[in-house]
Amino acid sequence: MEDLAFWAAAIPAAMLVGMGKGGVPVVAMLSVPLMSLVMSPVMAAGLLLPIYVVSDMFGLYAYRHAFDKRVLAIMVPATTLGVALGWATAHLVPERIVGGIVGLVGAVFAANLLLRRPRATNPQPAKVAPGLFWGAATGFTSFVSHAGAPPYQVYVMPLGLSKAVFAGTSTILFAYVNAIKLIPYWALGQINLGNLRVTLLMAIPASVAVFGGVWLVRRLPEALFFRLVTWALLALSLKLVWGAFPLN
Repeated sequence: MEDLAFWAAAIPAAMLVGMGKGGVPVVAMLSVPLMSLVMSPVMAAGLLLPIYVVSDMFGLYAYRHAFDKRVLAIMVPATTLGVALGWATAHLVPERIVGGIVGLVGAVFAANLLLRRPRATNPQPAKVAPGLFWGAATGFTSFVSHAGAPPYQVYVMPLGLSKAVFAGTSTILFAYVNAIKLIPYWALGQINLGNLRVTLLMAIPASVAVFGGVWLVRRLPEALFFRLVTWALLALSLKLVWGAFPLN
């Protein structure tokens, strides 16, 4: 497995994870598709989960003072339920169908933001009922395909959070989600201790890339940052739809 082609995919994938944990919009979602070029998607997800967890530690430090307590209070229990649901239905629900549904929702939402609706400029209180729904969807899709960003953004984008609080809340929530995913991933055999050396090597560029992501987020203009978030959501949502309903 550890040939030149593997490392050509593994190092950029690890850096994408790290940059995502540093707050750069949605780039971490590209890691599993990239690794899928050299291994099965299931194996790629299992190999990358420890990289997510290690990178989360650095992201938590970087954004320890920038997060929205109310959003986390609503979404943490909801994402827990979503992860549990993903574990319970792991052998029943096709991953591509889940991704397709998430992609459709995310694409419509992003297109609406880009074409008509300006982003909220004043922070609004996060509502509980929508947060529980989108939080559960976030946990579920994160479990089945590390694709929790679209439903999370559908809920959080209209709240008008500042870019630092947006990035910090995302980092903290997904650090929690990735940590609780370790148990079911282990139970399902998707984490292999035989790959520990590879995981440790991949953790090095991932950890460095976290601070590169933080540096980039701090220097991007606020309007540009959220424009990039919206375009990234649209692009990745369309990718999920393509994967679920390919034309060939």
